[in-house]
Amino acid sequence: MATDTNLIIEVESLTHRYGDRTALDSVSFGVTRGSIVALLGPNGGGKTTLFKILTTLLTPTSGTAKIGGSDVSAQQADVRRRIGIVFQHPSLDAQLSVAENLTCQGQLYGLRGSYLRERIAKSLDRFGLTDRARDRVSTLSGGLQRRVELAKSLVHGPEVLILDEPSTGLDPGARAVLMDQLIELRERDSVTSLLTTHLMDEANRCDKVAVLDHGRLVAQDDPASLKSRIGGDVVTIHTTAAVELSRRAEEKFGVTASIIDGVVHIEREKGHEFVPDLIEAFPGEIDSVTVGRPTLDDVFLHLTGHAISDESDDLAEKGGSR
Repeated sequence: MATDTNLIIEVESLTHRYGDRTALDSVSFGVTRGSIVALLGPNGGGKTTLFKILTTLLTPTSGTAKIGGSDVSAQQADVRRRIGIVFQHPSLDAQLSVAENLTCQGQLYGLRGSYLRERIAKSLDRFGLTDRARDRVSTLSGGLQRRVELAKSLVHGPEVLILDEPSTGLDPGARAVLMDQLIELRERDSVTSLLTTHLMDEANRCDKVAVLDHGRLVAQDDPASLKSRIGGDVVTIHTTAAVELSRRAEEKFGVTASIIDGVVHIEREKGHEFVPDLIEAFPGEIDSVTVGRPTLDDVFLHLTGHAISDESDDLAEKGGSR
């Protein structure tokens, strides 16, 4: 990858192995300053390993990764000053107040006195937490705690925010608010965000999506461009005999049919014209059929040959235990 001064994250041929298993296989990509990028993939796809490497928690087997020009392996102190981290599982001290959590974070980065108080006040205000500053974290809802996590990660003024499955445990409304906040950070402060996720609605709101599967980067583009890779429409068929109907549809119409959660999916130009042919070919066997434009779920299936939910947790990537 050629050096680009507009790239704040540069990953080149990054490979990592756990024993005989390859978790990352020569992954290369770049993240532009002031953008929001999703690393989209199933559990065990390589997301957590990449997160650990970029946050200096793990040294790669080979390849390089740089943040703001600093190598994540050779210049760890520089990288840590440049990044804010939001872990998948809460890192707050539940028995401390919101402000006390932010104070501890700032002190870890050497901030003191009036400057630290200013940074805390700015972070609290940015996330609408000023009136909750003295509240003990244990009394807050999950959505509010996530806001405190974000505020904490930004106390020292990082250029890059790296988030590992940040909406874990949040309901759809709270997930939407979280994405709104990342977009506001991009617009107001030019903060770059890189988040791992397996949620399509989250990835769909990002500027770019990097698709990881079995340790390989299979695509990177904006959501609209990724969807455009699927020609035509996606026809979804609900039936009690998905496997048998998909096989017969492939034989009769020369299409490729996939099954996701018991529903048959077929990519087809002019899908609305294809529906009457399906109904006629399989009378009484189809419960319902719909035609729609491609989604990121369809893109993932198209790129990898399986649904993102088909993959199970990979213990090696999580360190060998649950």
